[in-house]
Amino acid sequence: MMLILGGAFASGEWHFPEKYTGPITPTTDTTWHPDILEGYEARYVNQGNAFDGPCRSTIVRKLNPNKSRKAFLYVHGFNDYFFQKEMGERFVDSGFNFYAVDLRRYGRSWEPWQYPFNVRKQTEYFNDIDSALAQIRRDGNTDITLGGHSTGGLTVAYFGALKGARCGVNRIVTDSPFLEWNFPAAMRNVGAPIIEGLAKITPNAKIKQGHCDGYSYSLLKEYDGEWTYNTDWKMIYSPPVTFSWVGAINHAQSELMKKADHITVPILVMHSSRKIDGCNYTPEFKTGDAVLDPAMLQKRGMKLGKVREVVTIDSGIHDLILSLKPHREAAYDTIFSFIRRH
Repeated sequence: MMLILGGAFASGEWHFPEKYTGPITPTTDTTWHPDILEGYEARYVNQGNAFDGPCRSTIVRKLNPNKSRKAFLYVHGFNDYFFQKEMGERFVDSGFNFYAVDLRRYGRSWEPWQYPFNVRKQTEYFNDIDSALAQIRRDGNTDITLGGHSTGGLTVAYFGALKGARCGVNRIVTDSPFLEWNFPAAMRNVGAPIIEGLAKITPNAKIKQGHCDGYSYSLLKEYDGEWTYNTDWKMIYSPPVTFSWVGAINHAQSELMKKADHITVPILVMHSSRKIDGCNYTPEFKTGDAVLDPAMLQKRGMKLGKVREVVTIDSGIHDLILSLKPHREAAYDTIFSFIRRH
């Protein structure tokens, strides 16, 4: 994600790609159906009416055939959805029931009348997480790990900080959590708070993002990556983000650091060993984090929770479990050993 704070502002009109004018008819269910990923199943959860109309989340699961009581719940990042089939298989092979949630306005949950990825407050996602956790407990799981990547990592850490001992999980795992903007200090300390304030007046005004292909090309098999996913849901070039999205992230980051010691369960913070600068793809994009600054994640990660581990994954990319095989193996080893210890 390359956000341009102080760059070109767009009006509050829709422009993605055009305003939906059809009927607003939510689709939901309470039964499981075969998922788009082979070997997985999914169901929608009606999350009621939000600021932009009816919304839903989606729970995806792959159960262990050996009736495990251990579960891992994964929360994706920005401009993202759960597509990491290999990840779920690794957890099931390691004795877990695996679950993922597509948050409201993302992936499987995205409805046509919703501007993609839009949000007013990061706490909106707590209902999506709680719904998935309720399902996990109904399935008989008693040992639950909550994990998240990037903005999902910020969200699960924030979830743990605000809920404290009532968070309902045994531990939290974060993969390159979005704990701080990857901007110079002036933009972090002045630009983002100004936009957070403006979001209260004009929440749907938008900020263009950089037209950069480096990270996407490092992932997609059709370019120089290993992975296949729906680029309508995880776009090569993300649409502009709303003022309210910037405000929600900025507020969550600030509140998380104020309440960092309220996280009562053990927390793991993983990040890459290096930052990658630039916009257009080069092979270097497969050797580091092209979205966030690992040094910032290290600094803030060391303040989270009472029991924490902050681990560097050598040459990992932004989504560590999508790194080249030796480096994602290091990420998996780190996760599973953390769970065993805690």
